[in-house]
Amino acid sequence: MWVKVSAFVRDESGATAIEYGLMIAMVTLVVVGTWRSMGDSLSNLFTAVSGELSGAVISAG
Repeated sequence: MWVKVSAFVRDESGATAIEYGLMIAMVTLVVVGTWRSMGDSLSNLFTAVSGELSGAVISAG
């Protein structure tokens, strides 16, 4: 049993795949965070433009 545990601890064959998985997860978190932040800004911009256009149409009417 000890031999199998020792061999498992020394085995590094899956370490690269795990490292790549962690890097992909971190990049994904950054992309999603940036996307959400930009999405809120764009939503606020479109809301402001819509309000200005509505005011202009009512004033001209």
